[in-house]
Amino acid sequence: MLRRLEALGNKLPDPVVLFGLAALTIAALSALLAGWTVPHPAKPELVAVVSLLDGPNLRRVFTEAVRNFAAFPPLASVLVAIMGIGLADRSGLISAVLGRAVAAVPPRLLTLSLLFVGANGAIASDACFVVLVPLGAALWARAGRHPLAGMTIAYAAVSGGYGANLLVTALDPLLAGLTEAAARLVEPGARVSATCNWYFNAASVLVVTGVGALVAPAVERRFGVWSGEGEVETEGVSLVPAGIALLVTVAGLAAVCRGVLYDGTWTPVYDSIVILVAVSAAVPGVVHGVANGLIRNSHDAVRLCSEAVSGMGGYLVLAFAAAQFVAWFNWSNLGLVLAVRGASVIEQSGLGVTPLLCLFVLVSAFLNLIIASASAKWAFMAPLFVPMLMLVGIEPATTQAAYRVGDAVTNILTPLMPYMPIVLATARRYVPSAGQGTILAAQVPFALAWGVAWTALLLFWNWMGWPLGV
Repeated sequence: MLRRLEALGNKLPDPVVLFGLAALTIAALSALLAGWTVPHPAKPELVAVVSLLDGPNLRRVFTEAVRNFAAFPPLASVLVAIMGIGLADRSGLISAVLGRAVAAVPPRLLTLSLLFVGANGAIASDACFVVLVPLGAALWARAGRHPLAGMTIAYAAVSGGYGANLLVTALDPLLAGLTEAAARLVEPGARVSATCNWYFNAASVLVVTGVGALVAPAVERRFGVWSGEGEVETEGVSLVPAGIALLVTVAGLAAVCRGVLYDGTWTPVYDSIVILVAVSAAVPGVVHGVANGLIRNSHDAVRLCSEAVSGMGGYLVLAFAAAQFVAWFNWSNLGLVLAVRGASVIEQSGLGVTPLLCLFVLVSAFLNLIIASASAKWAFMAPLFVPMLMLVGIEPATTQAAYRVGDAVTNILTPLMPYMPIVLATARRYVPSAGQGTILAAQVPFALAWGVAWTALLLFWNWMGWPLGV
């Protein structure tokens, strides 16, 4: 099954091409269904499908292409967040923190600590894959345990835990921006903050850590006894200066939030979350870079920051294609019309909120096996599912949370994960014959256990009526 899935995934074009094809499909459908009307869900008027191939709208496709790109909701947020987090990564701070957080833990708590750090690894963006997966293998080898077990647990926690975190990560504003754009198809003034799933994401860390700790021993037994040797590389630069810098920065930003941003409500603070995260990461990153000699002057700091942003070149190309797709989808009114029709079908089916959320988690999990990029999938799915579920009473933040659950639990099962080469290289360092099947088969117990427990948490949270975030 995995071989067939990998072959199928390899036949898919690049996500940029997929967005281009989707945009062309939208244009063709808008011309075919032009004039199809439905009642507006919030206004006493009809909404009709608009053809994008008519003269004025066709001109709009060309004249507003650059504006669509510049106004694409996730674009600026992601780039600003990456400036700060990327600087901390390039200075070596994130690697040092992750390494020491795990290496300092007693052996009997290794599994629990590795799962916990991995579940919060998304704050370090892609660095968590590069650092924690090899570190997990090395730690297990040093403890006389099979290194592939440590690598498997680390990969499961980092990849599966990408939908959980105690803090706001760079992925949060990206997904929230797409969710907000989709919600405005139904409610033009809708706002979806980057922290809309924060409480639920924090609670999800407990699921990833606790349930993962119950599953890990059974997974580790599959690899048997380890008779080789291994050692852990450690970072020699003190983290004290960076730690002091972080405390001072957080204290200063807290004062700014309370004294400048707060205007009787905390909305300005939530709107500033991206720049706050970027600054909180950048300042300790600069201090750590100075301490280890990577940053000797302002030119070095700017260079490291630029290197981090330059790695987003592929995302910029993807964002341009996605921005056109989202804009065309909005102009055509297809999203709103299909959402109203879909909501009508759902209402007639008699399905309640619980079955709908379960079904959506499954859809998200299945699509993730074929398209590994969380942002690319959500850019496709949000314009259709967010409005559709809004019309049957499910809030955009809840739909986004359900998407993240489904996306996370099959992250560890897809052979199309971009970081699979890192995992394979790590495995073959200890067991030369290890292949993708070795890795993916060991992830199945984690995926099944997290899928059930995480979905149950979402349903319970929704049933209790608790806020998912702020």
